[in-house]
Amino acid sequence: MLLTIGIMSNPKSLTQLLQESLADAESLRAVARETGLDVAQLSRFKSGQRTLRLDIAERLAEYFGIESRRIKRRQKG
Repeated sequence: MLLTIGIMSNPKSLTQLLQESLADAESLRAVARETGLDVAQLSRFKSGQRTLRLDIAERLAEYFGIESRRIKRRQKG
């Protein structure tokens, strides 16, 4: 499964968009409070020290108003 978002000539990954959104956010504490996520987890993700499970990434995307779609790969055979 691939999640890519952005203008097709310069697509950004969901990870990049979420990290940029967290960097632009006024407060990680506010984001954590509104999303029910842990501040330390968001901080480590923002700095690139950890990844997020897809369900958590989708929750953050919804919070920041980022539209994401799951693209299913065709099965061989």
